[in-house]
Amino acid sequence: MLIADAQVHIWAANTPERPWVKGHEHRAHRPVPFSADDLLREMDGAGVTRAVIVPPSWEGDRNELALAAAARHPDRVAVMGRLPIDNPEHAKRLPEWKRQPGMLGIRLTFRQGHEERLLTAREPDWFWPGVERAGIPVMMAATGLLDHVGPLAARHPGVRLAICHLGLVRAKDDAAFADLPKLLALAKHPNVSVKASALPRFSTEPYPYPKLHPYIRQVFDAFGPRRVFWGTDMTGLPCGYREAVTLFTEALPWLTGSDRAWVMGRALCEWLGWKMPG
Repeated sequence: MLIADAQVHIWAANTPERPWVKGHEHRAHRPVPFSADDLLREMDGAGVTRAVIVPPSWEGDRNELALAAAARHPDRVAVMGRLPIDNPEHAKRLPEWKRQPGMLGIRLTFRQGHEERLLTAREPDWFWPGVERAGIPVMMAATGLLDHVGPLAARHPGVRLAICHLGLVRAKDDAAFADLPKLLALAKHPNVSVKASALPRFSTEPYPYPKLHPYIRQVFDAFGPRRVFWGTDMTGLPCGYREAVTLFTEALPWLTGSDRAWVMGRALCEWLGWKMPG
């Protein structure tokens, strides 16, 4: 079974020559850089075939490390890159975006006010129409903003959207799922998918995190196996990478057969247009 992780990070050191975003230094998952070689070793040890690299917020709008990794390992890693949206000149980059080797889409975090206006005020007005015309899938960390995703999906049915980390609230256990009804309501939009990523981070329990299981089942029942993408955000997890895999492949007895294969990687690869191996 192909296993493809919907979200991982790699990053370099914070140096004067290549500084991180001021004030974001504390966001780094680990105190030392995590390279593409580090990632591949973790993937091999956990049995993960592929991974989507999302450049982390603390590095800013940089994609070069991720693209270099994808160039070296095109069937192992690909990129959901960052595009600064505060300059209308960047609209010219959208038609060429996916022509960058290894670049499959765009990831939005809404950590800055001008990004949040993409959802709340439809600004800048070039972004969503340009993404739709160019056929660029978008992953978004939409915590606290799920009310705005449905209208966006309806206005731009040609834009493929994936909600990162199930849109969970920054809390633990039941409190983390306070906005779950809003997420489930988005299942009626066929262009909305979800990333079941980073979930162990939202639990106070040890592996296999039994309180998470009924919530995962609700999401699966609403979106189906072809719109739920397994992922980890591995460097920020409280568990080992292999446990993040087996949480889905072994600890959920109802997730079996072809459904499991879709969730664990096939659905993500098809959604991204990342050709399946073999």
